[in-house]
Amino acid sequence: SRDQTPPEGIKVQKVLVAECINIKRELYFAVVLDRSAQGPVFVASQRGGMDIEKVAAEAPQDIHTVKVHPINGPTRDQTIDLAKKLGFTGALIEKAADEFEKIYRMFVKYDATQIEINPLAESDDGRVVVCDAELGFDDNAAFRQKDIFALEDTAESDPREVAAAKFNLNYIGLDGNIGCMVNGAGLAMATMDIIQLNGGKPAHFLDVGGGATTQQVTEAFKILTGDSKVQAILVNIFGGIMRCDTIAQGIVEAARS
Repeated sequence: SRDQTPPEGIKVQKVLVAECINIKRELYFAVVLDRSAQGPVFVASQRGGMDIEKVAAEAPQDIHTVKVHPINGPTRDQTIDLAKKLGFTGALIEKAADEFEKIYRMFVKYDATQIEINPLAESDDGRVVVCDAELGFDDNAAFRQKDIFALEDTAESDPREVAAAKFNLNYIGLDGNIGCMVNGAGLAMATMDIIQLNGGKPAHFLDVGGGATTQQVTEAFKILTGDSKVQAILVNIFGGIMRCDTIAQGIVEAARS
């Protein structure tokens, strides 16, 4: 179980069997996009195998951050220096630097937004090994990273969110009983606040956007009405960015089908 796991748990669908490694030291290494740095950044620490947010809160001095040139990538001096800061010695310094550079090349090649290695291990037989990783990819790059996005496993996802994504609808399930169809994230948040302030509870956040078609609205309504918890539906559309007759036609089509 992890912090991201819901209280009811998640059914295990697959089990990964990996090589057993005798770990001498557990470290942390990540490549992330950082707005303040206006580009990619290496984040590393000798305190791997634990929650890096906790390390940042309790001992920020133990975290090393390196800004990486977005075009040229990291220099060898940067990766060697970082390897030394992580406590690698002898031949392991070059090995660790090689790993940092390979991970960065992967980050760029596959349009990643984050590659987090925790732990990055130093084994007792003198290897630098990636033992566990969490990867995030830029949704805007889906058109050129088709093989990567085809690997998505939706078994653990909310089926309503999966259905909405097929029709380019933004959907987030909540635990209330009033369905919300809106256009625009700001209006969606305001609508849910109004419902909450008046004693109701929103069942979800469903944003059809500013350019929805009749078919998209119809599919959105099918998702709303397919939720057994929903007892009422509030449609709140800003006509300045969306034709209201398109919304109306979509609702009529959904009612007919």
